[in-house]
Amino acid sequence: MTVTPKKARARQPNDPAPRSSAKEAQRIAKLLARAGIASRREVERMIADGRVAIDGKVLETPATLVASLHGVTVDGQAVAAPAPARLFLFHKPTGCLTTEHDPKGRKTIYDVLPDGLPRLMPVGRLDYNTEGLLLMTTDGELKRQLELPSSGVERTYRARAFGQVNQEQLEDLIEGVEIDGMRYGRIDANLERRTGANTWVEMTLTEGKNREVRRVLEHLGLEVNRLIRTRYGPFELADLPSGGVTEVRRHDLVVFRKTLAPPRKNEDGRDRKRPDRSPRPGRRQTGK
Repeated sequence: MTVTPKKARARQPNDPAPRSSAKEAQRIAKLLARAGIASRREVERMIADGRVAIDGKVLETPATLVASLHGVTVDGQAVAAPAPARLFLFHKPTGCLTTEHDPKGRKTIYDVLPDGLPRLMPVGRLDYNTEGLLLMTTDGELKRQLELPSSGVERTYRARAFGQVNQEQLEDLIEGVEIDGMRYGRIDANLERRTGANTWVEMTLTEGKNREVRRVLEHLGLEVNRLIRTRYGPFELADLPSGGVTEVRRHDLVVFRKTLAPPRKNEDGRDRKRPDRSPRPGRRQTGK
């Protein structure tokens, strides 16, 4: 007896999406960053230097797509699958660089961090003489996401500066300011108090450009002599002692990551920065 096969039913709009039997392929630089090997940019340099291979074959491009890190080696060493991201709060003291190595032999944050921690990467940087909250993570993708202006993560600083300024001048910064051809986005600045010849100013911003706080205050005629970062997103320095480290609870980290705006992409798939005119998310008040 001949059996006539049934025609396949066309997929309907409300049908569940078909399950994929294989993991979605991703750029190898992204997976290596997630595995904590290095930041994505540093991983790209490592690939360019011929330090990364798959099944013994040296990679030529960071755009290589892979579903997992099976068979991937860095400097001849096998790479383990990414572990869940971890995030730490570190109270960076003054007098150390936010880098792993310094050609001049100056102290770095890795000379200050206590023993027993996993391999950590700093989220952004604090200048040599800037102190306060520095986030450290095991996950290169989380690091990148937190650093991007498009994520809209606020940073709050307290600056002590020599000179005089009034609240009206500070409020003008809410529209942003251009200094020597460099455009700085909106800054929420408030005059805290005056102590003798010094003025304390609190500033909240989302871009975090190189030496932004110092340059903006210098533009207003102030000379910064102490700068403390007190907050990064919802994470606060509070009473964490100088040189101290504490880990963010995994649940809190998961909840926080869900609030981050996904980075917008260029045509080549790379993250695209948000222009200065984009609206800033609502400010979370700090406790003082």
